[in-house]
Amino acid sequence: MSEPLKVGVIGAGYLGKYHIENWRSVKDAKLVGFYDPDQANAIAVSDKYELPCFESGEDLIEHCDVVDIAAPTDHHAFWCEKAIKKGKHVFVEKPLAASMQEARRIVELTRESGVRLQVGHVERFNPALLAVQHLDLHPMFIEVHRLAQFNPRGTEVSVILDLMIHDIDIILSIVKSGVKNISASGVTVLTDTPDIANVRIEFDNGCVANLTSSRISMKKMRKIRLFQKDAYIGIDFLEKKAEVIKLKEEADEKTFSFDIDTPTGKKTIAIATPTIPQVNAIQRELESLIASIRNQTRPVVSEMDGLLAMEVAHQILEKIANNVVGH
Repeated sequence: MSEPLKVGVIGAGYLGKYHIENWRSVKDAKLVGFYDPDQANAIAVSDKYELPCFESGEDLIEHCDVVDIAAPTDHHAFWCEKAIKKGKHVFVEKPLAASMQEARRIVELTRESGVRLQVGHVERFNPALLAVQHLDLHPMFIEVHRLAQFNPRGTEVSVILDLMIHDIDIILSIVKSGVKNISASGVTVLTDTPDIANVRIEFDNGCVANLTSSRISMKKMRKIRLFQKDAYIGIDFLEKKAEVIKLKEEADEKTFSFDIDTPTGKKTIAIATPTIPQVNAIQRELESLIASIRNQTRPVVSEMDGLLAMEVAHQILEKIANNVVGH
C-alpha cells in the first residue's frame, strides 16, 4: 500500500480551519502542517489542533504532496504558482483567482506540469445536489436564489465572485452549452462592489437561467429550481432537501401521485423526495481530489471548470459595471 499523501494548508482563517478539521478525516491523506501570516492566529490554531505551523508558505510547500490554498482570493495566484512549479497538487478555494489573467496563468501552469488542481466549488458536493445527479437533467429554464446575511469575510470581491459563482459553476456543469447572451444589474450597498445582483443567462441550446444573489439579506436562502420537459426539480442547498415533480405514464407505488385532466387527456403527476446522502461536503471534495491524484483522473471541479465559471462571472461584472446603483 502506498504512503498517504502529505497535505499542507495555506491560510488558517474561516475556511482554512474547516479544511484543517476535515483533512484529518480524509483517508490516504496526512496533514503535516499549515501556514498563516497572522502570528497570533497561527499560534492559536497550532495549539487548538496540535498541528505544526510552518514559518513560511514556501517551507510548507516543500514538505507536501498536496497544497490546500485557503488564503484570500487575491493570494490564490501567488500560492498556486509556487505550489505548481514545485510539482505539488493543488486544492484552491473558489474563485480560482482574483483576475482572468491570473486564472489563465494557473490553467497554463497546471497543464504544463501535469499536476491535479481542484477548485473549491463545494456546492457540487452538497448532499441535495448529489441526491438528484442520477437524473437525466436537461433543464430549459433555471431559477436561482442565493441570499446571505452580511459578513465582512469575502468582501474583497463582489457578490458575483463571492456567492453567485457557486451557482454559475453548477449551472454550467448541468447545462453543458455555450453562453449566448448575458444581461445583468447590480447594486452596491455596504461595500464598493455589487452586494446584490440579478442576472439572466441565455445558452446556445435555448436554456435560460435567472440568478439572484445578495449578501445583505435578512434571511439565508440557497435554492435552485430546474424546469425541463415533463419535470421540475427543486434543490435546497441550505436545508439539504430535494424534490422531483414529473409527468408519468402511470402511478408508481414508491411516489405520491395524482391524476389531472389536460387538453390532451388524463396525466399522472408524481412527486418524489429523493433520499439525501449523509455526507460532509467539504470532506467529500477533499477526498475527491485525493482520488483524482491516485487514479490520475480529472478532478470533479478542475482548473478549467474554475476558469469557465470565472469567465461567465467576469462577463456579468462587465455588464453591471456601467449600470451600478449606489456608490
